[in-house]
Amino acid sequence: MWALVFKCTLGALVVLLISILSKSKAFYIAGLVPLFPTFALIAHVIVFQQQGADALRRTALFGLWSLIPYAIYLIAVYLLATQMSVLSCLSLATLAWTIAAGILLYGWYLWA
Repeated sequence: MWALVFKCTLGALVVLLISILSKSKAFYIAGLVPLFPTFALIAHVIVFQQQGADALRRTALFGLWSLIPYAIYLIAVYLLATQMSVLSCLSLATLAWTIAAGILLYGWYLWA
């Protein structure tokens, strides 16, 4: 139970930090905060404890490949941000991420 409370607290702290940074002169740093491996650290510890070092290596490799859907999301946001409303921009970027992530998962399933 305490582990769940700890994870929720970490998530809330990350959201708070993003909110504070987005109001500062260095607002762009708010885009870096979600990339801090807070949740990856938690996931990696859990995977290692439950599956071992080989599974941790495969998880890290999949994490590298998962940067592709995120890059597609960011490219879509960059290209669409001045072309449409923020809701439309982020919705289309999220759709692009979803499609790319689906392709990644399908490819990983076939390859692994």
